[in-house]
Amino acid sequence: MLFYMPALNDSQLQALLQDDAPYGDLTTHSLGIDAQPAHIAFHARQAMTVCATEEACRLFELAGASATPVTPSGTSVQAGDLLLRACGAVTSLHRGWKVAQTLMEWASGLSTATANIVAAANGVSVACTRKNVPGAKALSAKAVRSGGAIMHRLGLSESILLFAEHRLFLSESPTDTITRLRRGQPEKKLAVEVADLAEALAWAQAGADVLQLEKFTPEAVAGLRLTLDSSGLLACPLLAAAGGIHADNAPAYVRAGADFLVTSSPYWAPPRDVQVVFRTVA
Repeated sequence: MLFYMPALNDSQLQALLQDDAPYGDLTTHSLGIDAQPAHIAFHARQAMTVCATEEACRLFELAGASATPVTPSGTSVQAGDLLLRACGAVTSLHRGWKVAQTLMEWASGLSTATANIVAAANGVSVACTRKNVPGAKALSAKAVRSGGAIMHRLGLSESILLFAEHRLFLSESPTDTITRLRRGQPEKKLAVEVADLAEALAWAQAGADVLQLEKFTPEAVAGLRLTLDSSGLLACPLLAAAGGIHADNAPAYVRAGADFLVTSSPYWAPPRDVQVVFRTVA
């Protein structure tokens, strides 16, 4: 699925331009080439899953140029493929150039890493956590979706995930906790992070909807899957493998019986390389 809408609004994009050139482009102005017409084109320098073409084009428009997004976010491309083109005065193109390029390179790195894990998971859902760079959540979420994954949690406000750091302050049984949460939040799925087999079984028997298996090995996931399948529980929780999940070990967790994979690793992916070419206009 492709995502054509910018994740950042005009005020946010304008702030990025203002941060880079608060008082104009001193070099372009000093050379006296501000008003000369020009073209600019972005090409993929390597294979990638593209993200933020729409934001890059809007940056050029806000800088005073016109732009066309040739390749929308979510598209897999090869080296040399055209991503976008823009035209306008030299000062406008120089003002938008590096901000747009850097944004696309960073977001495309994230979406490409996500797409690699999704491919390795071979049909099992991949969910990326809320451990994205502070202030970059909107574009991070777009990059995750562009790579074919889903967001695990957008934040603390819309989902329930019970950590050991919550349970530290409780003095009730797992069953009582689940009953109380289900009564108070009847439309929400109740997820519980567990650290070992004993915790997993206790919260499964209490009625948790999802068990987040923190740093379980594939062998431990397989053992829990087997135990739950033979437990006689009327409704077994979904098993979410989490902690250290990446493209290389994703297949092992899928084979072990994880219902979905939870990962933060795409957020630390290196940027993909975008080539920028300027042309004069006769």
